[in-house]
Amino acid sequence: MLFLFMDPNLEILSVPGYEEVYKISHLPTGLLGVIAVHSTLRGPSLGGVRICAYQNFESALNDALRLSKGMTYKAAISDAELGGGKAVIIADPNGPISTDLLHAYAECVNRLEGRYYTAEDSGITPLQLLRVAEKTPYIVGLEREGSSGNPCPFTAWGVLRAIEATLLEIYGSPLIEGKTIAIQGLGAVGMRLAEILFWHGAHLIVTDVREEKIFEAVDRFKAKAVDKDEILSIPCDILSPSAYGGILNQKTIPTLQCRAIVGCANNQLLEKTDGLLLKERGILYAPDYVVNAGGVINVQFELRKEGYSPAKARDEVRKIYTRLQNVYSLAKKENISTDEAAFLIAEEKIYSHV
Repeated sequence: MLFLFMDPNLEILSVPGYEEVYKISHLPTGLLGVIAVHSTLRGPSLGGVRICAYQNFESALNDALRLSKGMTYKAAISDAELGGGKAVIIADPNGPISTDLLHAYAECVNRLEGRYYTAEDSGITPLQLLRVAEKTPYIVGLEREGSSGNPCPFTAWGVLRAIEATLLEIYGSPLIEGKTIAIQGLGAVGMRLAEILFWHGAHLIVTDVREEKIFEAVDRFKAKAVDKDEILSIPCDILSPSAYGGILNQKTIPTLQCRAIVGCANNQLLEKTDGLLLKERGILYAPDYVVNAGGVINVQFELRKEGYSPAKARDEVRKIYTRLQNVYSLAKKENISTDEAAFLIAEEKIYSHV
């Protein structure tokens, strides 16, 4: 293998508030990226590796920093014995990604000696992740025996529980039947969520950048299709952002016609102050890192001494319902946004381990 003749380079980057940040590179394979470890106070850091054609190294670094910090808070508020990390590789995910490059990345992970565990994220396929696993034991969420596999069913299950908790908060009942739910994004989690909601009797409104996904949802679930620019302002009980981050902002929040927001997309608020804007509009926001934690909760069981248990993972994801209720309760008690309430709960859990 090429990387055996020249070890990958890990250049330390000093970033305040982060335990370890590295620029990773390997000239023979073209590897270039970042591994960011935000915190290991609660346990080893966990975060998927994202392959993306970033415009420049700075944008890749910022993405890794933002996502690794988010993983710390997601793990903490979910009571997972994990910290937050993230890796990004600068490459076109639709182009050729060599096995040598993936093996070089695995060697970078090894150099952190278990302080960072890698996993699947956008841009990397299950097969490519298996190639990474050939060279490192510090990896979870694989499609193989004894591993937790595809996290999407657990993430979707967690979003469903969050929707039920939110309906209870706004209507006094968790019943989904008859409610109108608008889903922005029909990816692996969004489509699975649409299916679950269909069987619970919801009226679905959907959109996606891929027409074939819209056609599938209309055909299978009798969903109403709308343009991607219309979904945020459509009247509904719950808006479920399941695609992009930053879609809740000063421009879009005034146009919302939903009672609540519960979705699986990461970093839905463009700015921290946007949580307060939603509160002022009387729109209940379920903080995304509480809602979409099912995948993290699931994979943590791979690191338990007793080994992975899908039943235990399922039952732990179920608790998203009560965790979200606690967020809503604190927000009302302190008269703060739900985003701020979730942040305070997560901070307490993180630093109680110091």
